[in-house]
Amino acid sequence: MSRARAESVIKNIIGEIVTQCARRGHAVSDTLVAFMVKAVVLDPRNGFNVDRTLTKQDVQKLEELCLDKLTEKCSPSLDTIKMQVYFDMNYTSRREFLDEIHRVLESRLSTVSREITDSRVTRREELDALYRKIVTYILLRSGMGSPTDSNTVQEATAALQSIFPPAELAAFMVLLKKDKEQQLNELTMIVTGIRLFNKAGGKGEEIDLHELMPAVLHEALPVISKGIENQLNVSQSLVWKYTALLEKLTGPDGQSGECDVPLVLLKQALYNVRQHEVFLKILLADACLCAKHVDVLQTELSSQMKRLKETVKSKSAVPTTKVFPLFKALSQLWFGLQDEAELLKILNNIMLNLQPFLASQAKIFSEAYLNGLLEGSEVKTDQQRMSESPDERINPAEMKPQEWFLPETTASFTELPLQYNGVCGYTLVNTDGLLLPGNPHIGVLKHKERLYVFSSKEAALKFASSPDDFITEVAEKAKRSSELIQLLKLHRQFSCISPYSEMQPGESLLVKPITKCESGTQTDIHPLETNIVKSYEWNEWELRKKAIKLANLRTKVTHSTQTGLSHMRRENVTQTWLPKDATCQCKRDGESNVPKPQIYLAGLRGQKDGHVVKTNLTRSVDE
Repeated sequence: MSRARAESVIKNIIGEIVTQCARRGHAVSDTLVAFMVKAVVLDPRNGFNVDRTLTKQDVQKLEELCLDKLTEKCSPSLDTIKMQVYFDMNYTSRREFLDEIHRVLESRLSTVSREITDSRVTRREELDALYRKIVTYILLRSGMGSPTDSNTVQEATAALQSIFPPAELAAFMVLLKKDKEQQLNELTMIVTGIRLFNKAGGKGEEIDLHELMPAVLHEALPVISKGIENQLNVSQSLVWKYTALLEKLTGPDGQSGECDVPLVLLKQALYNVRQHEVFLKILLADACLCAKHVDVLQTELSSQMKRLKETVKSKSAVPTTKVFPLFKALSQLWFGLQDEAELLKILNNIMLNLQPFLASQAKIFSEAYLNGLLEGSEVKTDQQRMSESPDERINPAEMKPQEWFLPETTASFTELPLQYNGVCGYTLVNTDGLLLPGNPHIGVLKHKERLYVFSSKEAALKFASSPDDFITEVAEKAKRSSELIQLLKLHRQFSCISPYSEMQPGESLLVKPITKCESGTQTDIHPLETNIVKSYEWNEWELRKKAIKLANLRTKVTHSTQTGLSHMRRENVTQTWLPKDATCQCKRDGESNVPKPQIYLAGLRGQKDGHVVKTNLTRSVDE
């Protein structure tokens, strides 16, 4: 079966499963169904062969198995997979979150911005309406107050009029659309800076800069971080209880009959809360990073405000070249605080949406039921387990064939990319699915460019004795419990399984993936000097030149004679150029001076009836 044909078959299967789930009252996404199809095919208990073309019976069996798993009620395993799908489809890096926040904000303001930049008004009433739209845009973009609040609108209008009076709208209208958008953004930043400066006291009384924080951030920062910590504490407490219970029931002296619930469900519940713990740690780390960024932005805002006040002081006028950049810097810090507030809201929403995925395990194993099963057992935290073996260390000198990393000899030891998400692979195999965190201080094994940690020195030595066998066993465990693929980050071992965020609904599973790699080779230009062709010429025009010379020589005969005068002498030939007569023509500048006319009239005064005598005193041109 061709790759395109196989992808088409899988896409049809996914569509049919989605339809059947909807008929049974279960709304599932294509991504969830695609992963479930792959998980069912990978499970060796189902008897599928990825190298064989699917028959009609195989397709029917695959659909039935997937439907049973997707519509299973009160299943911690299904809840874990749904949680993984949700998190990977909704969580991304900090940079991408901020880019998305900016895109959403721009899309919300695009209508108002377009009305301003595309406007072609000319009448006075229309110009006033356009000016009010600019004020509305500035308020919406800055997030400082509502456009429906008259006091806020009046304050923003006064700030805008101080830098952009309504009389300048005519000049604004003749600009290109791109220039209008740029000026609109600059006006927004300057007006926001002016309003922040005024709120901080301006030239007069100062206020606490913490009051300048966005209202959402001021309320959300402590609440969200504390909420994530509380949820994490609850999940970790459940993790430790499930781990202690599984140790009790699966240990050498354990009696699985004490628990009326199958151990499989107990392990699924452990995987469920472990995955929830991993996701909450990621969210908490992002929330702490937001808090650090907020502190940095507040410090910069305070210093920038002081600098602005020193520039303005009690002056009645300040050059715009000095004060406008400071206002823009203030607004940039304000927008940064707003971004942190929106990012915290996103993290909080993700945390709240993860909570329903714990419902199944909470329903099966209530707190009272768990405590009853754990009666008389010690519940250890992960930190206590690591501190129980402080002296257990691998001695690299005794393990010569293998490479081990220790804290004292390894830089950035805490940042090493550990396999299985830091879980001990030996314990997972030896106890049939128990997840125990590894202790890196015992030693980190490097095997085939991957790093492994262990819960004890004994586990490290046994794993190191045959690492490939244990790695294969871990993969087999993951095939039977598909939620472990994401929890232990085993996507590389299963080349046909991708993270949910990278998965396409129609992506093929039943075709072996095409592996590609970049390779390069380098050889010496001339391994043997004797093989160099000295007469080789790569230039085509040079070859043509040589060919023309050879063609001309075929019709030429060379004659030479020698005389007494030319004996032991050489001929010298020179070429000279005879002098050449040359003439040139250039223009000549000339000028002339015309005498100034002068006329004298005599007899204008003193004689009532006298005659006026006109005398020409102008000098002659020839003089």
